[in-house]
Amino acid sequence: MSVSVYSATGKRKTAIAKVRLKPGNGKVVINGKESLESYIPSEFQRMDVLKPLVITNTIGTFDVMIDAVGGGKSGQAGAMQLGIARALVHFNEDFRSTLRIAELLTRDPRMVERKKYGRKKARKRFQFSKR
Repeated sequence: MSVSVYSATGKRKTAIAKVRLKPGNGKVVINGKESLESYIPSEFQRMDVLKPLVITNTIGTFDVMIDAVGGGKSGQAGAMQLGIARALVHFNEDFRSTLRIAELLTRDPRMVERKKYGRKKARKRFQFSKR
């Protein structure tokens, strides 16, 4: 008898999170060793990461293993959330409508705008001097 593992990938900004869900007791492991509490210090972002499990009422039924690379903590948290939501849809297709209503299956397309020449940043200009 083999244990089913449900995997998916989530992306946000420049962060990528590869998520694996395995039936278990609700343990979350990030990058092979760190717990969710030590990796993401913000309580708000931790709630965001676990939101798909809370909405589908499956918190505590899966062990979540995440490999997160790139970006910052905020982008990685968003990538983890999308990855968990997609993996839950692989587990049970009935969750798709619930997660879609909560807008957890839509990738956030917002990216950093590139810096333009003749400008200080993407839109900020150098100070104008009349004389």
